[in-house]
Amino acid sequence: MQTTNKFMDDMAKLATGAVGAAHSVKGELEEVYRAWLDRQLAGMDLVSRDEFETVREMAEKARNENDDLRAELELIKKKMSK
Repeated sequence: MQTTNKFMDDMAKLATGAVGAAHSVKGELEEVYRAWLDRQLAGMDLVSRDEFETVREMAEKARNENDDLRAELELIKKKMSK
């Protein structure tokens, strides 16, 4: 858009350039942050969701087996005390 005022044209171009530069800086900062976060997470000893779910299921199964064995033991104790 051309106006008759050269100063306003120059200010519009400057503003457009500043917005473009700010957008570029934002993108670069996001990339730097994402790379930093990836390095931080890689240095931690984290487990995957699948590994966590597998161990959780194993613990639940062991807990149920333990409860069953406890109930069976109590029944045996009652039978022996009679």
